[in-house]
Amino acid sequence: MNPKPTSITANRQSNQLTIVWDDDHTSVYSFELLRQGCPCAECRGGHDKMGGEPDPAVFSGHLEDGPAIHLKNIVGVGSYALTPVWEDSHDYGIYNWHYLRALCPCLVCHPG
Repeated sequence: MNPKPTSITANRQSNQLTIVWDDDHTSVYSFELLRQGCPCAECRGGHDKMGGEPDPAVFSGHLEDGPAIHLKNIVGVGSYALTPVWEDSHDYGIYNWHYLRALCPCLVCHPG
């Protein structure tokens, strides 16, 4: 079974995106993690590196505060994904449900 969101909330005050999944799991993503884990070809280093699971390095990296991690908008892509639009105009990443669930930073999903 591939979980699908039942609720998606972006909070600009806390800089977090919260997704409640249909299996009752809740994922809370910092905007910084979402940007670090951007799955677009530009951020992943080419088309051949797109797809699959998030690079484990995104969970320990750091981005400086600025437009790159300030969410301007979030757009649904069909019934399978989201595209964040960042204040620096980057809007290339399509985060499908599988990728977002794999990006969940909680201790259940990433115990290490």
